[in-house]
Amino acid sequence: MATLENAPKHDLGSLRIHDGQRKGRKTGKIFGIFAAVIGVVVIVSGVVFAFRNQKTVVEVAVAQKAAAGRPALLNASGYVTPRRRATIAAKITGRVTAVNFDEGLHVREGFILATLDDSDARRALDSAKADRDSAQAAIADFQVQLKNAEIELQRAKQLLAAGVQSQQTLDNATMAADSLRAKIALAKQQVAGAQARVSEAQQAVDNTVIRAPFDGIVVSKDAQVGEMVSPNSAGGGFTRTGIATIVDMNSNEIEVDVNEAFIARVVPGQNVTAVLDAYPDWQIPSRVRTVIPTADRQKATVKVRISFLKLDPRILPDMGIKVTFFGAEPEQKNGAAEPALLIPQDAVRDDQGKKIVFLVKNDHLERRAVGLGGTRGSDAEVLAGLDAGDTVVVKGPSTLHDGQAVEIKK
Repeated sequence: MATLENAPKHDLGSLRIHDGQRKGRKTGKIFGIFAAVIGVVVIVSGVVFAFRNQKTVVEVAVAQKAAAGRPALLNASGYVTPRRRATIAAKITGRVTAVNFDEGLHVREGFILATLDDSDARRALDSAKADRDSAQAAIADFQVQLKNAEIELQRAKQLLAAGVQSQQTLDNATMAADSLRAKIALAKQQVAGAQARVSEAQQAVDNTVIRAPFDGIVVSKDAQVGEMVSPNSAGGGFTRTGIATIVDMNSNEIEVDVNEAFIARVVPGQNVTAVLDAYPDWQIPSRVRTVIPTADRQKATVKVRISFLKLDPRILPDMGIKVTFFGAEPEQKNGAAEPALLIPQDAVRDDQGKKIVFLVKNDHLERRAVGLGGTRGSDAEVLAGLDAGDTVVVKGPSTLHDGQAVEIKK
């Protein structure tokens, strides 16, 4: 067993830190702090660079030519609505056996859109025709009998005059002829009734054929072969009520809601300029057709219908549209300059007493001083400083400046 004297002794001198090692650790710590500082500077610089290169998003509008000589009284928005638009339905409940159209098809009045199962209706028609033919055959039989009865009556008269037969025989012959005439009259009434039932059965057959009520374009296909259709959904949730929706494109017009506080500015026949949301650079001349003589109590608006002066295939039902109502032609003053352009009033900014706008060219701003006239609704008249088609900033931060890179809001 080892004794304490023979146990190995630890060298405590190995734990001593020399001056060179102490200096090396201080150098490493300093280098680490320096590297951390550099990293923070790089990150901050990257963030600043990213924010500096981020483009400002702005909303723009296009400067448009003003309608010469007509002051704008009111602006409104609405939708294109056709005056003739119909969802075609069957008059009876039945199963669809044929569909002869697709969306976008131009159809003429009377075009067969679809057919229903007519087997039951045709059997009823055949039965009604058979009843009519039977009644007509009875008339022919009674007419033959009547002809013979009239001969017997004539003979009875002659024999009575000769004193061969009695008055009773003549009376019986007269009664037989009159009875046959009454039977023929009854049979004719029965034929008329049978013919009416034939017409009714024929109408039931005709009701299985769904036709276009007017010229137009099919915009919706609402039923397929094999489905049940009914005018009142008598078959439940799986029964269709319509076959197709047809629109008369020649009846397209504009429907807008005008605040009742400004409805006095709108009169039938008033000139209007319309701009479709889908074609913002296309100004469509129009005219007020009628002002609906009732107001919406909840919205405090009055409905106005406007007719296009010239229809175009690009004008489609339910398109969004904006309209400007114009007043009468003002009297021309000597030396008065006509306003050239219209821009939204929000695009005009005040810079030390000068009226300016910011143009967007190649995704950069250009400061431009403008000369203004009056106002037309929500638009400002520009007399100088802009050209038609220039893009101006309508909404953006107040810190915009010349040459700034921007991005147009889509």
